[in-house]
Parts: sequence; C-alpha cells; structure tokens
Amino acid sequence: MEKGIDGQSLLSCIRGEFGGGEEDMRTYSPLTLAYIGDAVFEIIVRTLVVEKGQKSANALHRHTTKIVCAQMQAKLVDAVFERLTEEEQDIYRRGKNTKIHSSAKNASLGDYRKATGFEALCGYLFLKDETERIMQIVRQAFETVKVEF
Repeated sequence: MEKGIDGQSLLSCIRGEFGGGEEDMRTYSPLTLAYIGDAVFEIIVRTLVVEKGQKSANALHRHTTKIVCAQMQAKLVDAVFERLTEEEQDIYRRGKNTKIHSSAKNASLGDYRKATGFEALCGYLFLKDETERIMQIVRQAFETVKVEF
C-alpha cells in the first residue's frame, strides 16, 4: 500500500489507468466494501509474510491463513474498536450487522460477522484513499494482539 507512480496511491494508479471512482461510496453495500476490504487486508498480510523470508508457497499460504481468518480478524477489530472514529465504528457496525448470504467456514457466526465488519472498514478506507489510516489501524491491531510474522 505504498505510494505508487509519481507518489500516487495504488488506488489513484488504478483509477488513473482504468477510470472509476465516480460512484458515491455511501451507495455501496457493506458486503461490497467487505469484498474489496478482504483483498486489501490480505495483500497487507501477504506482503508482511513474504518479506520475512523466502519460504515455500505452501508455507507462505499456511502462515497467511492463520492471520487472514475470521477468528483472527475478530480479535484484531476487538483490539482496536475503541480507537476507531465514530464514522469508522459506524462502517464496521454496518458490515458486522449486514445480512450474510454465505456460511462461515471454521468460524463462529459472531466471529464471521466481526470479520465482515473489519473487512468492510478496510474496504471503505481503501476506496476513500485513506491507506495511511488502514495501516495505522492494522499496525495497532497487530501490536495489541501480538501477531507475529
């Protein structure tokens, strides 16, 4: 989530190359925000795992899935919830409380809902081009929960 071409964010680079960004984010469903937020969080975790050293793809995947799972995301959001702004808490709650159309795999419904809320928050901040805020929240959560890479 570094600055890309000419100091632009990844989102700015994508929009510059392919267009987009005209939609009012308030019209996006929480599940749409969670969809992109899942990818944003996963790229953060994958980057951190890969940069810890050369490993087999299987080992990288196993380590990543321990962090990018509903149970861990629930712990992470619990760790930082009180530090979120009111707007961020509202986005999280919208994601957490939305009607989920799939079943949780290897997670309680409560953890799955919290994870969906966390992903919605990540997606919302990404689409607002607030990469620094995503990094701040994720770093604080990792430090509080003591996630190791």
